[in-house]
Amino acid sequence: MRVHFISIGGSVMHQLAIALKKKGYEVTGSDDEIFEPARKNLADCGLLPQQEGWFQDNINADIDAVILGMHAKNDNPELIKAQEFGLKIYSFPAYIYQESQNKTRVIVGGSHGKTTTTSMIMHVLKNAGKQFDYLVGARLEGFEQSVNITDAPVIVCEGDEYPASVIEKRPKFHFFFPHIAILTGIAWDHINVFPTFDFYLEQFTIFINKIETGGILIYNETDEVLNKLVNDNRRDDIRYQPYGIPQHSIENGKTTLTIDGATSELKVFGNHNLMNLYAAYYACKELGIDAATFVKAVSNFTGAAKRLELMASSSTVNVYRDFAHAPSKVKASIEAVKQQFPNRKLVAVLELHTYSSLNEAFMSEYKGAFDKADIGVVFYSKHALQLKRMPDLPKEKVLEGFGKEGLLVINDKNELWNFLQQQDFSNANLLLMSSGNYDALDMNAFAQQITT
Repeated sequence: MRVHFISIGGSVMHQLAIALKKKGYEVTGSDDEIFEPARKNLADCGLLPQQEGWFQDNINADIDAVILGMHAKNDNPELIKAQEFGLKIYSFPAYIYQESQNKTRVIVGGSHGKTTTTSMIMHVLKNAGKQFDYLVGARLEGFEQSVNITDAPVIVCEGDEYPASVIEKRPKFHFFFPHIAILTGIAWDHINVFPTFDFYLEQFTIFINKIETGGILIYNETDEVLNKLVNDNRRDDIRYQPYGIPQHSIENGKTTLTIDGATSELKVFGNHNLMNLYAAYYACKELGIDAATFVKAVSNFTGAAKRLELMASSSTVNVYRDFAHAPSKVKASIEAVKQQFPNRKLVAVLELHTYSSLNEAFMSEYKGAFDKADIGVVFYSKHALQLKRMPDLPKEKVLEGFGKEGLLVINDKNELWNFLQQQDFSNANLLLMSSGNYDALDMNAFAQQITT
């Protein structure tokens, strides 16, 4: 197989390229900008393009498949040449399906918890000695890469609802046709892609209808929107497995889980993680894993990168970082830390960085998200607004939207840094939530500072 990647530097694209090369395919690729860690990863595998840019000479009639990344535009010269040759052009989820048509496909969808749930399934299957392929959106301890394509009989994929490519606008999770499907919940986000809630909701209905006959839908019945959607779109040719929060206890900042009589202490915590874990259990059960094996394996799961990840700790303070940016994720992360450590002060800092979170019209969606935080800070930089070519976001609109008494809204990174330096972190937890980098502030250094 000869495969060419247009936009090989993407976080998932470069991982897929590496996986296919390891499988024995002839792989080439191009991109107009490649950042770390993709640059080093590609270089180590001999896949780094000799020069950045798009070149029609990269495309010839002997290529079996062209995989098109989201970064590429409609007028990309390599795409145009591939179309002229009549080559097979795939988005990466469409290509993943091509590679997995003879596998049992486990697909994790939902507005939140996809990466963690997928990672939990992967962790348990690996510990149980099962052979499987995977696609996950984060670095996971024990796995060299985030995509693996072999001849394994099972594939576990994180399936998000965002467009697959510039020429294929359908959501990625519509391409996988699962045998085992998980939906973790539905909370409207990314209004630049889904301008109305109803349009967003429709994507999940389509996903349910793409489950293979005889398959199973594992869904979070505590999510009212999802529960109604499932009940309004029931099918006679698939099975249904609802889940909620499994049996557990919390003592001295430690959570102990019980499933079907099997009990163990966990390294992760929070109701959202417990529900992710229960969904993962039902998926693993379908793959032949019993409760005792599952609970033993998941007890040492430490979480996916930047998902309530413990950055630093001491006897009196923990610092967590979390990818949370959507309202439901922010609320869940704050509540998880406060529930786990009810007697510690919680300082929660959220960076608004996505198109939705920087949109004035979206601010009301954050109402109540910070209620459990003792001290709340919302930070966003003027630079981020400029990069996204968005209008100014007035502080008063942020305050009005969040509705949190005493909430601080900060636009300047130096002001944020000074604020953090002035806080008393004895008997406290600091929760840093962002999909960005706080305008290049060194939060790792600060975490070490307050825990040593």
